[in-house]
Amino acid sequence: MSEVFEGYERQYCELSTNLSRKCSSASLLPDGDQKKEKYSEIQSGLDDADALIRKMDLEARSLQPNVKAMLLAKLREYKSDLNKLKREFKRISSSDAHEELLESGKADPNVVSGEQRERLAMSVERINQSGERIRESRRVMLDTEELGISIVEDLNQQRETLLNSRNKVFLLA
Repeated sequence: MSEVFEGYERQYCELSTNLSRKCSSASLLPDGDQKKEKYSEIQSGLDDADALIRKMDLEARSLQPNVKAMLLAKLREYKSDLNKLKREFKRISSSDAHEELLESGKADPNVVSGEQRERLAMSVERINQSGERIRESRRVMLDTEELGISIVEDLNQQRETLLNSRNKVFLLA
């Protein structure tokens, strides 16, 4: 197996465990700067985990087919784990954001007007739509990256075939 892949794998496992702990502890924190800082750390960690997954994918795809299949199977598990972490983070952060919007929209709970509720609902809907667009853009970006990797692999195989053919021609001449 690839030592590079194993290194990325160790890093990912440590990061995943750390992120899981941070998500658990963040949900227990009182609202405020400390909680926002924890959310920022978690988001940064999720981005780092995404980068590690991409590096593992590139490394796995560059190896021999027999090793490649095994590593890609592991990689699918890691991707699934990362998606679970992202959903957990989204769940805890979106519930806090929703509560924060509700709190900021009303000074006195008895004085909340229908217009304020409507504005709040529209704001929440816009935020949800923006988040969905970002997720879709990210998915397209990852699909495009995967396609690029596949094309590079195909080109590399074609190059090898051409070099082998060239060598055979020179041996016959």
